[in-house]
Parts: sequence; C-alpha cells; structure tokens
Amino acid sequence: MPDAIVLSEFAGIGMPDWVDALIRLVFIVALMTLNTLALIYLERKVLARFQARVGPTRTGPVGILQSAADALKLLTKEDVRPHSADRWVFELAVFFVFVPVFLMFIPIPFTETWFIRDLELGFLYVFAVLGLNIVGVIMAGWGSDNKYALLGGIRAAAQAISYELPMLLAAAGVVMIAAGHLLDAGLVGGALNLNTIVDQQRTTPYILLQPLGFVIFMIGALAEMHRPPFDMPVAESEVVGGYFVEYSGIRWSMFFLAEYTGLFLMVMLGSTVFLGGWNFPFGADAGLGWQIVLTLAKASAMIFVLFWLRAMFPRLRIDQLMAFSWKVLLPFALLQVLANGIILAYGGPDWVVGLVSLALLVSLVALIYVLVRAKAGGDSIHLEPARPRLVTSTEVASGD
Repeated sequence: MPDAIVLSEFAGIGMPDWVDALIRLVFIVALMTLNTLALIYLERKVLARFQARVGPTRTGPVGILQSAADALKLLTKEDVRPHSADRWVFELAVFFVFVPVFLMFIPIPFTETWFIRDLELGFLYVFAVLGLNIVGVIMAGWGSDNKYALLGGIRAAAQAISYELPMLLAAAGVVMIAAGHLLDAGLVGGALNLNTIVDQQRTTPYILLQPLGFVIFMIGALAEMHRPPFDMPVAESEVVGGYFVEYSGIRWSMFFLAEYTGLFLMVMLGSTVFLGGWNFPFGADAGLGWQIVLTLAKASAMIFVLFWLRAMFPRLRIDQLMAFSWKVLLPFALLQVLANGIILAYGGPDWVVGLVSLALLVSLVALIYVLVRAKAGGDSIHLEPARPRLVTSTEVASGD
C-alpha cells in the first residue's frame, strides 16, 4: 500500500505540523457543511419524486439554492434559551453532539491515499467516538428544563445504545474475516485498520461473505442517526420535536448538521467495511480517478436507498423499536459472530462463511414476516358485511 499524501510535504513545500493540522481541520468543516447542504436538497427532491411532488423549485436553478437559503435564515434567527434552562449544559450539549461526528471523519479512507489520518485502530476509534454522541443528547434534553425534551433525550440515548450493539457486532464479523486473511498471508495485526480492510476486498467485497452483517449494520445506522422509520425520539408527532425542541437558530442547525454528516459517514463506513470502498472492482489497479468514482458511486447508491426506505416504511412505536433490537437483531448478530468464529477456527473457506450468513439473513427475514403477520392478525377486527333488506313503510313512518 503506498504512503498517504502528507500535506506538510505536498509539492515539496514544508510547513509546520500545526499548519498541516489546521488545513485538515478546515477541509473537514467545509466538507461537512457542503455535504449537509447537498444531502438536504437531494432528500427533498427524492422524496418529492416518491410522493408525486416537485420539491424545491424556486430558489436558484431547479431549487438548488434552497438549502443555502435555509442556512442563511438559520444563521440570522434569534438564538433563544429558556429562562429556566441550565445555561452551561444547554449550550455545551450542541458541541457534544457535533464534535463526535466531526471526529469520525479522521480515519475514513476516501481513496487509497486520501484520508485525514491512517489510524491503526481506526475501526475501534470510529465506534468509540460514535458513542460520545449519547452524552450530548442527554445534556440537550436535561439542560432544556423541558419534560418533552428530556423524554426525547432519554429515548434517543436508549435507542442509540440498543442499536449500537448489534451494529458493532455485525461489523466485528468482517474484522474476524479480515484478521483470518491477514494471518493466512503471514501478517499479524492490521485488521482494525479501515484502509487495510478495504485492501483485503480486492476481488470479493465482504457483503458477499456477511450479507446478514450488512443488513444489521444499515438498520443500526438508521437508528443511530434517528432516521425514519426510527425517528421516534425527534418526531413532532411523538415528543414535540425531541431533545432539541428548545433550540433555535444556529444551535438548532448544528443538530441537523451532525445528523446529515453522521448519515454520510455511516454510509462511508458501510461502504468501506462491506462494499470494498475504493478498492472493488479494479480500484487498486486503475488509480486515483477510478477510486474516487467508486467511493462516490457506492455512497450515493446507499444514500438513495436510505431515502427510499424513508418513503416506504411508517414510523415504528418506541416499544416495537426496542424489542426489535434486543429480541431480534442482537441475537442474530451474536449468532453471526459465533458462526464466524467456529468456521474460521476450523479453517473453513470463505464461501462457507458467506453461505451461513445468507442462511441467517433468510431466517431473519422469515422471522420478521411471521412476526408482522401474527401482529396484524392479532390486532385486526373482522366485521361481517351487512345484509341488504327491504325497508317496510311501517318502519319508515315510525322513524326506525
């Protein structure tokens, strides 16, 4: 694997390390902002197509400046804080939600040589940083001194913890396979490096070996980012807008900046771990240009599917959401890890790992279908159709 591009040595121009770090910081902030503006516009247009609408059309050509106009409006709105709110907790909560998502950018490889930092434990780093987001959510709900905001914060924290476990286990199955491949090649370590995981998928993306893991990971990503149909903690019809109901202006917009940036990063992580990232197919041989195309194409396709799911499925109840994680996804994720461990410990080939994962995925789909049908049958009310008959003149006269 070639060395990464180092800004302090770019074009032979030397610069201090703090300047190098500052340039990377500015790049992340600019990428986060532009990515959020683009995703909001695209989501509006995609959902409009699904719902037989036109979406934004008036602000700029085909409405392309609508997100920028909304951003300017939020920047100029008054920043209001409830009188009874805890000032420091209320104001710092925004940063505890925003900064962890910001830090997730660091180890994600966009190409073989384009990333902020190549961390040896990048896989663990991403999930460790992702968990810090829960602290900001609780702080926002508690600091607002609003019972609805507090209820939304507790729901959001419970949901994030519940779905982070199966999502982590699903991704850990890929790490087990990558570690086995590295050991076969005589290498020790490196299985937790995201760029190394991508490099292992030169001919076979891990989605073929872990289809169940990919499905669980994407479901967990939706729930982690509070995206429909798992948006109960922030839905207006549930708890009046969730844990940030008391926020306004620029602070409110930072919550949405964190949500859409997190959506993009979870898609990038899923592409890296399961779809081969910049490597599959022919990325390692075709060079930088084709690697950029692969990265953007996979990320765009996954984002489109997530928008599609939003238009397809209704919102779940909070009890259904929690039960689905603990009673369905978590046991299947544990089964996947157990199956991988047994097969790899006895030297089983990759196709056996993939076949077992596919069988578990079919079992998961069948179980969900049975549960949904049973629930629908238990709650439905069967009414016998009324039998038409002639009304006599006596009944008409009496008013019966």
